[in-house]
Amino acid sequence: MATTGSPSPLPLMALATSFWQFKTLAAAYELGLFTLLSGGKGVTAVELAEEFGIQERPAEILLTGCAALDLLEKHEGRYRNSPLSEEYLVPGKAGHLGGLITMFDQRLYAGWDKLTTAVRTNRPTTWDPDKERSLFESADPRMLEVFWEAMHAMSTQTARTLGEHVDLSGYRALLDVGGGSAAFDIVLTQVYPNLRANVYELAFVAEIAEQNIKAAGASDRVGTINGDFFTDPAFPGGHDLHLFSMVMHDWDETRNRVLLRKSFEALEPGGAVVLCELLVNDEKTGPLPAAMMSLNKLIETEGRNYTVAEYATWLTDAGFADPEVIAFDAVGANGVVIAHKR
Repeated sequence: MATTGSPSPLPLMALATSFWQFKTLAAAYELGLFTLLSGGKGVTAVELAEEFGIQERPAEILLTGCAALDLLEKHEGRYRNSPLSEEYLVPGKAGHLGGLITMFDQRLYAGWDKLTTAVRTNRPTTWDPDKERSLFESADPRMLEVFWEAMHAMSTQTARTLGEHVDLSGYRALLDVGGGSAAFDIVLTQVYPNLRANVYELAFVAEIAEQNIKAAGASDRVGTINGDFFTDPAFPGGHDLHLFSMVMHDWDETRNRVLLRKSFEALEPGGAVVLCELLVNDEKTGPLPAAMMSLNKLIETEGRNYTVAEYATWLTDAGFADPEVIAFDAVGANGVVIAHKR
């Protein structure tokens, strides 16, 4: 028992068991629970056991756990999807984030299990640097597919929030540096009809982007440019807006300074660069999502999550002027740092 004046141990217990909550979500998603319950009349534990070919005991426990996590609601003895689950955990829905759950469960969970090793060695644990070039070129094709699906879902949600909070109406040509699946470009060119965009990516990633662009009916406003932003001598020209979304946190300071220098040199005068990230506060005490993502970078990359002050210094050293931060809350970012080429 805690002595008078001592802090309660309950927050520590909640923290220590937090992985129980994630694994409940992951198991329910993997089993197809939210798909089964989508738009239907719901199920009882007996019915779920019969549907999944499992015993009633685990069926009842799983339903209870998901209801406690607000993933399910219970009405007249029957469990249904909560609005949260119906919106984001049902495949085929526009907001589907199931790829993230699968990636966290099948890729990152094992890597985080070796976090102590990552701290001791300063090496990633989700892939082998001695055998693979980077996490973006996994030897496992299925896991690579899951990774890009997850990134597209997270980026789509983040891009919508960015488009609501950051005014890009004064720009005409966006270069999305390391733009991955083209999620930001598809969304931002929808929000700003006068904007056209190019995804600047490695050839195999550009192929993924092209598939998403075509599927979204965005080929008339979004294109791709094959390249390697480190080895290419210069970024493609002709753009008055550069975007680095969840790119900087993958690399160390030296490489990020190289990217910003190339950006400044290629950007049209009067243009702007936008860094979209989970930003760590200048005291390096949080916020929690940014701090945890930084630890995730420890098991995944050579990078970490940086502060606004760090980005501002790099930007001004590269030649940019007037760096400012615009804060918001999104799935993959808590704000942007914007600077201008005068």
